[in-house]
Amino acid sequence: MKHPLMLLSGLLCDETVWADIPERLGDVADVCIVSFSGFSSISSMAEHVLATAPERFAVAGHSMGGRVALEVVRCAPRRVSGLALLNTGVHTVRDGEAQSRGRLLRLAYEHGMSALAAEWLPPLMAGGTSRTAELMPRLMAMVERSTPDSYAGQIHALLNRPEALSVLPTIGVPTLLLSGSEDTWSPISQHETMRRRIPHATLFEIHGVGHMAPIERPDAVAVALREWLAKI
Repeated sequence: MKHPLMLLSGLLCDETVWADIPERLGDVADVCIVSFSGFSSISSMAEHVLATAPERFAVAGHSMGGRVALEVVRCAPRRVSGLALLNTGVHTVRDGEAQSRGRLLRLAYEHGMSALAAEWLPPLMAGGTSRTAELMPRLMAMVERSTPDSYAGQIHALLNRPEALSVLPTIGVPTLLLSGSEDTWSPISQHETMRRRIPHATLFEIHGVGHMAPIERPDAVAVALREWLAKI
């Protein structure tokens, strides 16, 4: 029997980030990828997932998608059979975050999505690898498919994100936490802090990978997801 599995995309991301995962899990999961263009709150994103998903399902969220996954758990814990949080966090808005996100948003409006992609993407990736150079055209095209208005909505969602720390101790299903050793946005230490608060969590670190783990190393991510699904 295959597990229904919802893969939730992050900020400015669509199926591109997850594209190499479904075929690697095809024998164990029925995969649906969800992205959030046009949404402006984490709660409305979670409502969309719940309206789209089967009655009971496993959910994996990448970056902002991890925030959405936690809100799904908060809203409908009995529908979730397993939870995976990739390159994400539960911290509240940090000092300077609104300013740094606002600067990038102005860049998108004033100079276009290509200019935003050129500045925003490289720091997210592990530096100096041929794999990063190979992936960049796909990721640039992904960002360019979005619009400044859609980006503004997602930024609004993140800057007004619901408190998530209190959700962690309530999670009663197998949980995977995953990050890359080179992820400076959502470092492995951040996931270790979450792991200590979740009763049934496993932490998986991928060496030489940045914030875009599902596309940087889909093979390793799929292995981690497969092991997690086997526990459900």
